[in-house]
Amino acid sequence: MWSLSPRGDRRPHPPQSRPGRDSPVAVGASHVFPRCRRGVHAGARGVLGRFRGTGGREERKVSSAAGTRVVVTGATGNVGTSVVRVLSEEPEVVSVRGLARRVPEWSPPRTEWSAVDLASERSDLAGEFAGADAVIHLAWAFQPTHDPATTWRTNVLGSMRVFDAVAEAGVPALVHASSVGAYSPGPKDHAVDESWPTHGWPDAAYCREKAYLERALDTFERDHPGTRVVRMRPAFLFKRESASEQRRIFGGRYLPGQLVRPDLLPVLPDIPGLRVQALHTDDAAHAYRLAVLSAGARGAFNLAAEPAVDAELLGGMLGTRRIRLPRTAARSAVAAAWGLRLLPASPHLFDAVLRLPLM
Repeated sequence: MWSLSPRGDRRPHPPQSRPGRDSPVAVGASHVFPRCRRGVHAGARGVLGRFRGTGGREERKVSSAAGTRVVVTGATGNVGTSVVRVLSEEPEVVSVRGLARRVPEWSPPRTEWSAVDLASERSDLAGEFAGADAVIHLAWAFQPTHDPATTWRTNVLGSMRVFDAVAEAGVPALVHASSVGAYSPGPKDHAVDESWPTHGWPDAAYCREKAYLERALDTFERDHPGTRVVRMRPAFLFKRESASEQRRIFGGRYLPGQLVRPDLLPVLPDIPGLRVQALHTDDAAHAYRLAVLSAGARGAFNLAAEPAVDAELLGGMLGTRRIRLPRTAARSAVAAAWGLRLLPASPHLFDAVLRLPLM
């Protein structure tokens, strides 16, 4: 495992462990993804080394005498709930404003909520951002995958409204949730860094939208050089609390939770090239916290844990026999289920996942 030193060169980083909390967490079908030590992530490459400062120097904080005020869009989702919780526990943060389409009953310390639809032109985003020291933009619609025009309006046009409102409100820092999906096709046998091209996989709406927003941020940074922009590019993010939500996103509403228990999985499909990375959502949330509070953090950061997840790893962890399944057969099954609206994950996304680089 590796991390980046404050100078940016790679160096070995020993794995960390704690009894109990470092045990694998359940995510839908499997107990797969390791929970890493809070604030010391052995696989999130580059983030902590570059955010924390060097040697004995203290990390430069982004805060005024009154403390840091942060606005989080998409605050009730998988990532948003972790980010809001981490920020609400941070002494340097005096207030968190969570934006979501529906206000939740959950009320963490120093947190207030606003019901906002980013897809609506009537939303007063600049008013919501007024007085904030940073905006963390997490809001994203994964569905409906059969209607890319709808997700485009929410994800792309909604994000551009966020960027415009950040500039209008004079917010000093924008932390944007990009994704490994923004990257162009790349290797599966070694990692790429943040300089890898971000053109996505054009046939998949998710990748197309993430890549488009990378270009929009290029323009934003050119036009607003005084705004500190951070682009987070995480791998797949999972946590136990969001298992049912993520099962609906990938497996659909018709997939009973009981069927994805590890002990009920007779065999595991082994699809050539299907090798991805994952990270516990809470670890990603701490990276977002550091991005907000570290004055020197700007640019892109890959967030991923090791080892990469493939059928060999899953089969060994679950004690499940693997069977080789050709790509064409797997894609045909996904396409048929998606065409019948039994599966929300599209064959185009399947194609993209097979091409994602390791980070």
